[in-house]
Amino acid sequence: MRSLVLVPVDKHPLAAALPGQFIILRLKPGPDAPPLLRNYSLSDAPATDHYRVSVKQEVGGVASTYVHTQLHVGDVLEVSAPRGSFTLQPDTRPIVLLSAGVGATPVLSMLHSLTAEGTLRDVWWLFGARNRDEHPFAKETCHLLQRLPHGHRYILYSRPTPQEKPGLDFDAIGHLNMTVLKRIGTPHDADFYLCGPAAFSQDLTRELMDWGVSRAQIHTELFGPATASTPGLVGVSQQLPHPPAGSPGTGPQVSFARSGLSVPWDPKFQSLLELAEACDVPVRWSCRTGVCHSCESGLIAGGISYQPEPLDRPADGMLLICCSQPRNDVILDL
Repeated sequence: MRSLVLVPVDKHPLAAALPGQFIILRLKPGPDAPPLLRNYSLSDAPATDHYRVSVKQEVGGVASTYVHTQLHVGDVLEVSAPRGSFTLQPDTRPIVLLSAGVGATPVLSMLHSLTAEGTLRDVWWLFGARNRDEHPFAKETCHLLQRLPHGHRYILYSRPTPQEKPGLDFDAIGHLNMTVLKRIGTPHDADFYLCGPAAFSQDLTRELMDWGVSRAQIHTELFGPATASTPGLVGVSQQLPHPPAGSPGTGPQVSFARSGLSVPWDPKFQSLLELAEACDVPVRWSCRTGVCHSCESGLIAGGISYQPEPLDRPADGMLLICCSQPRNDVILDL
């Protein structure tokens, strides 16, 4: 993991973030290479004088390799304002922060915020990793929890090395699941914040609901693009996002931020949904006429037009990809 501390070059205050939100970086690994768009969760307490993000080095990851090997102190990056609805909710219930691997970053921001405000709520930090080599922020989270009057920690390693000792480096061998939560006395009436791979979050969400936890008390954030929801279709592609087949278009640039793909628009497509499908970008939709709003997605930058006009337009900062086309360069939260 490498953390970047980003400060504004113009010295003006940054847009305030909420604990758990992310920002999007536009990275330029080479003068002739297309820009890379990547979203990274803020990993410390929200502030207006800096943002901190923490990037895991992924095997074969173009963006993470660039961050780890080419970025230097003093370099300038293009950064979006904070986004995302996975945020710490005001309440008085206990808080359970569950994460695996690099999924720790948004809930770490929440832990920083809770510590800074001196919360008296019960706060549980539950984390799973393979071993110490894949356990980021171990000392940082320990220090934060020690400052909380009602802080609790439970760490599971699935494959600890012989040198790593239970009770010292970690608490138990295994994976986070409902059996573990019940065994350690996790409160049933808590707000649960989950971040990790899709299977991790989906399995725990289902188990929590089977335990009787209200869906309103369960908040999740997944790695990467959302799972497609395409009723009536079978055999959904498992390919990684890619440019559409054929010659590239000549229209405005369409960037899918979560998928890390940027391609020129081609008017042969009837909508941004058709382009996303041609690129194997996972999307959610149920109709193509702007009626059901299941395809509503974030419009990070740029302008669009509708054909046909939707029955109800989405809120500012959102768009319906099923019936929209780009008017200029656009960045979509997909």
